[in-house]
Amino acid sequence: MSNPSFRFKQFTVWHDQCAMKVGTDGVLLGAWASAPLACRVLDIGTGTGVIALQLAQRYPQAAITAIEIDPAAAAQASSNVAASPWQARIEVVCMDVAHYDSHHPFDLITSNPPYFLDALHCPDSQRDAARHTTTLSYELLFSRASRLLATNGRLCIIVPASLEKLVADTAYLHHLHLAEKVQVFTKPSKPCRRLLMAFCHQDATASKPFGPTAESTLCISDDSGQYTPQYISLTRDFYLNFP
Repeated sequence: MSNPSFRFKQFTVWHDQCAMKVGTDGVLLGAWASAPLACRVLDIGTGTGVIALQLAQRYPQAAITAIEIDPAAAAQASSNVAASPWQARIEVVCMDVAHYDSHHPFDLITSNPPYFLDALHCPDSQRDAARHTTTLSYELLFSRASRLLATNGRLCIIVPASLEKLVADTAYLHHLHLAEKVQVFTKPSKPCRRLLMAFCHQDATASKPFGPTAESTLCISDDSGQYTPQYISLTRDFYLNFP
């Protein structure tokens, strides 16, 4: 049986009541996502709350809203937040983001969305909703993010590399421009499996089109299995085994 909790340097995440456990994708996104002025942050599909907690650690002045549709996961995220140093700055909301609205836009929106479009569904309905795009499609994610994102804000997500075109095309339909893309490799000899992607609003009044997307790569480990300096540098503020 897997460990019911995952301990980070400044907080602990319990995940025994959540369909999706703490994993590399979420931690990567929480360590990488950024915006020029992140005073108001929204995490869509927060699950355990790990990304919201990472962002609270990284942005000491930020007020963070974490939305989760699954009641059990939302309850566990609330418990994780309550046990953290940032309880006063993180609000967990149990609801469908399709019905969520805010009078104040967000400077940074993050999401580690479900990613299986066509795979066979799991008999566990909680895990199925967390893994498949049945409750949070890319269409819904981008339509809501476009409405909720501040003029100069950024939407940061992590997705399978195989869905790059679908994701980029869907964002474009909602007037969101791909500003930055990081190809994530588990090892240099392996194909790219994940993409970290950052979007911003398209400016309909701009006299010039957006420039090219900023592109880079990230290798988690080398071919011998050792973590790369790049990955350690990105995540060292969180993982206990990175001094």
